[in-house]
Amino acid sequence: MIENREQDKFCAPLQKVTILGATGSIGRSTLDVIALHPDRYQVFALSANTDIAKMTELVLAHKPKYAVMACSEAAQQLTKAVAERSDTVILGGEASLEQVAADPAVDVVMAAIVGGAGLKPTLAAAKASKRILLANKEALVMGGELFVDTVVAHGAVLLPIDSEHNAIFQCLPPGLTPKGLVSEKMKEHGIHKVLLTASGGPFLNRSQDDLKAVTPEDACRHPNWSMGRKISVDSATMMNKGLELIEACWLFNAKPDQIDVVIHPQSLVHSMVHYIDGSVLAQLGSPDMKTPIAYGLGWPERIHSGADVLDLFKAKPMTFEQPNYQQFPCLALARQAADKNGAAPIVLNAANEVAVDAFLNHRLAFVDIAKVVELALSELHSLLAPNDLTDIMSIDQQSRYLVLELIKRKLL
Repeated sequence: MIENREQDKFCAPLQKVTILGATGSIGRSTLDVIALHPDRYQVFALSANTDIAKMTELVLAHKPKYAVMACSEAAQQLTKAVAERSDTVILGGEASLEQVAADPAVDVVMAAIVGGAGLKPTLAAAKASKRILLANKEALVMGGELFVDTVVAHGAVLLPIDSEHNAIFQCLPPGLTPKGLVSEKMKEHGIHKVLLTASGGPFLNRSQDDLKAVTPEDACRHPNWSMGRKISVDSATMMNKGLELIEACWLFNAKPDQIDVVIHPQSLVHSMVHYIDGSVLAQLGSPDMKTPIAYGLGWPERIHSGADVLDLFKAKPMTFEQPNYQQFPCLALARQAADKNGAAPIVLNAANEVAVDAFLNHRLAFVDIAKVVELALSELHSLLAPNDLTDIMSIDQQSRYLVLELIKRKLL
């Protein structure tokens, strides 16, 4: 019987994978894991924003059926770059992203587009009943109830890939399915609290006064993780942890006060679950995203990730502390938005995206990111909760317009 099962596994058809956000750190790590398992996975489609050089390299190396760029101009440039060297079909635009996410041939969608741009294609994957490896936290921060309801209604499988949420998933009671995550109450499974760990980023021990002269290069030097520039800045302000708190509420059907953020600078404990009997289960590992990616691809099996094994004898001593919400006002704002829910998380996310982009382009000071977000939440506090995707996108656009005006007019 064992030999027959192994033979069936070996002869199983390749799972076709679409990677939304292929040129980012998550996308590249996903391709690294897939390359370790050529008998199990095949790249079906790759997408990128505007990085023609990286996308050319990926198309030639992985030979996907489709490659999608964010706009038609970038798609034309990629077409020229791979001309006569590839049979990959090059597409451009938002509709094409949704197409490759929902294609009937696709089994798995890695949702790794940074920011609100990832919501629509990830929602398309849910409607098409795909296995979604969710690395785009904004899909839940913005979409919330709509996204979760779509996953459940269409029988999609939702697996969290952020290292913290993936760790929580691994620490949950055996037998809980992703559908269970979004439909069951925590206490019914003996869960007291979720402990969401945070490294504290590069400015953990610096005061607000010390941060006034911070440059984008300073903010992007994360002490433990290799990430894109936007996420690196979010980590430095701890907005990233705030967004993850909101995401965790939807993933685990939890209230904000059931989730505690724990500062853990060594990034070895990726998160924990505190049970009502006093037990605290933790998931540890090297700070390498290939581990949660491999867990998502292989679940419920475990497959080789290529990540270094954590050597506890060489690991640094581990410390844990409470976050200082005055030092990290973005984290406080995110928790307030989670408590209020409705339109607030959408405003929070949109305002932060615009503010971080302005900071990265030297149009806004680092310490003003939180000020911009707070002003946006105050100005748009009366917006009604969204009923559908159109409402979500309308709130998102209003928030972005307001923040652009605030920055333009220096109304901070």
